[in-house]
Amino acid sequence: MRSQSLVAALSLESAALALHDQFPVNIVEETGVRPLDIVNLNAGNASPHSFSSNPEQWRFDEGPPENATGNLIFDTVNSFLQHWPNTRYRNGHHVVPGVMPIGTLLYHGTNRDTIPTEPDWIATDPEHSIIFTRERDGGSWHLTLAATRPLKVLYFDGNSAAGKVMNGTMNGTMDIQFIVAWGDSIPERTGDREVIKVLCTWGKEFGIDGFARMEMDFEVMLCDFRAGVEVVSFLHVVVPKVEHPYPHLPPPDSDIWIRTFEVMHSGSWHNRYPGDSRIVLDLTGLISLYDTTLAPSLVPVRAGLERCDHRVLGISSEDISRFMRKLTEVVSRQDPVGSGIDWKTLIHIIVDRYADRLELMQHLLNFTSSDSQALLQRAKLAQSQLRIMLTPYLLYSTVVPSPGTSGINASRWASPMFEHCATTHTSAMINQRSLMTSSERLLLKAIEDTTREICRITTKMWADGVMSGLDTLFPVTIDGEPEVTRLMGEWREGIEKLMSWLDWSVWIKCRPACGPEEMCYLPTWPVNAPQPNHLYPPPRNPRNINDAPEAKYLTDLVGPPPEGPAVADALFFLGTPAEDWRKPQPKCIRRLQPYRF
Repeated sequence: MRSQSLVAALSLESAALALHDQFPVNIVEETGVRPLDIVNLNAGNASPHSFSSNPEQWRFDEGPPENATGNLIFDTVNSFLQHWPNTRYRNGHHVVPGVMPIGTLLYHGTNRDTIPTEPDWIATDPEHSIIFTRERDGGSWHLTLAATRPLKVLYFDGNSAAGKVMNGTMNGTMDIQFIVAWGDSIPERTGDREVIKVLCTWGKEFGIDGFARMEMDFEVMLCDFRAGVEVVSFLHVVVPKVEHPYPHLPPPDSDIWIRTFEVMHSGSWHNRYPGDSRIVLDLTGLISLYDTTLAPSLVPVRAGLERCDHRVLGISSEDISRFMRKLTEVVSRQDPVGSGIDWKTLIHIIVDRYADRLELMQHLLNFTSSDSQALLQRAKLAQSQLRIMLTPYLLYSTVVPSPGTSGINASRWASPMFEHCATTHTSAMINQRSLMTSSERLLLKAIEDTTREICRITTKMWADGVMSGLDTLFPVTIDGEPEVTRLMGEWREGIEKLMSWLDWSVWIKCRPACGPEEMCYLPTWPVNAPQPNHLYPPPRNPRNINDAPEAKYLTDLVGPPPEGPAVADALFFLGTPAEDWRKPQPKCIRRLQPYRF
C-alpha cells in the first residue's frame, strides 16, 4: 500500500508539473487569472492562513533593531542544560524552575564516611562526583541517592558553577545567584559555601530542594540530604592517592589525568539537545534578563559589546526589585499554569528545520570562480536550495513582476511567502494567547522575531534569484546574462549576517571531525581557566571595571585556584590565553593517554 501511495503521489506531482508548463507563472503584463488563488479565497475570512492586509508589515528592507534580544532568548532557551553552548557563553541571564523526577540518581563524593547534614553539592553523573573522593588516610567515599519525590529545583543557565572556587566572582557566571542571594550582582567576594547556604535559606520558604548549575558537568546544590531523597549506596571506594602539589602538573601517568578527562567526557554527553534531561524545566516560569521590559537598565550596558561579554553586572536596583518580584511569584505557584504549548520542542523544531540548510547555503556560497558557467551552475544550486526551504509557502497565486522592475514592487510580490514562512509556527497560537504566562509571551515573541528574520533573508534571496532568471519553477526571461557575481556576493553577505545574528551553537564544531580516539572539546573551567603569569593581549572589554590589562583582570578573577583543596586536589590547571577563554574555539583532544587539554 505504501508503494502504491508513493507511485500515486509521484504521478500527481508529474501531473502538477505538466499543468505548470501549460499555465506558467503570471508576470505583470499578463492579464490572465490563475485558476486557484488560495490567498484571495481566504481574503474575506480573517483567517490566520490568509495574507496580511498590511503588506508594509512584511517589507524586506526592515531588519531587527540593533539591540534586539529575541534571537538571544531563542538561542539560550534552545541551549538550556546543554554543556556545549553554555561553555561558549558562560555568563547566564536566565532562571527557570524545574523538577528532577522520582527515581533520578544523584551522586556525592567525599573523604568522610558521613552523609552531609547541611547543604552540599551533588552531581548528575558519577564521573563528576568521583573526583571529590580524594584519597587521604583511606577516606574515599561515594554516595548514591535516588529521588523519592519530584525535587523542586531552580536552574541558573550558563557555566553557573564556574566561579565557585575562584579568587573572585567578577567573571559574571554567578551574577544572578548573587542577586537572588544578596540582592546585588557584585557582593563582597565570597566562597561557594556561603552562596549555597544563603540560597537554600532563601529557597526554604518556597519548598525549593536545590539549585541546578553547570560546572564541568551538571550539578545540584542540594539543600537537605534527608528530604526527598533516599540512600541507594554509600561505598568506601578505592581511588588512587592524590600526589600533585599545586601549581605543578601531575606526572603524565598520573590517574588525575584520567579522572580529569572523564569528568569532561561526562559533561560532553550533554553537549547537544536535549542536554541533561534529568532536570525537567518549566518554561512557563522562565525569567530572562534579556527581557528588555524586565531589565531595561541592561540595554545600554550591553550596547556595543559582543555576546561573550554580556553579563548582569550593571543592572539597576529597580530592575533587581522587579526581577525578584517575578521570581517570587514564579516559585510560589502551587498549581500548573500556562497554555500547554511545548515551547522546548517547538524551538528545537525550528532549529532542526533551518540549521543544516543554512549551513549548506553558507557552503554553496563560499565559492569563487573565473569560469562564468561554473559560477552560474553554483548559483542555480543555491537557488534550488532556497526554494526547497520555502516550498511549503510557494503560493500558486504568485505573480512575478516583469524583469527590470525596480523599487518596492521588485520584491513586494514575494511578501506573502515571507509572511507565511515567518508565521507558520505561531499563527495558530493566537487562540492560546489568553492562557499564556508572561514568560510564554516572551518566548512567543522570541520565536516570532527569530523566524521573521530567517524568512526575511531567505525569501528575499530566493526572490532575487527568481528575478535573475535562476528558478526553474518560476521562470523569468531576462535580457542578457544574469549578474551572478553580484548576486552571489549579496547572498553570501546575507547568509553570513543571518547566521551571525542567530549564533546557534550547533554550527560550532571541530572541522575536520575528530577521530575515534578523540573528542571535540571547548576550553572548559577550571582546567583551561586563565592563570597567573600568562602573557595576554590588552583589554578588549570597555567595561573592564578594574581598568587593568586583561591578563591581570582575568587572572584576578580565576586564580590562584580554589579556596580549599577540593577542586585543586581533584584536578589540575593548565590555563589558556585570555582571548581563547573569552571566545572558546573547538579542538580535538585525545580520549586516551597521554591526554592534552
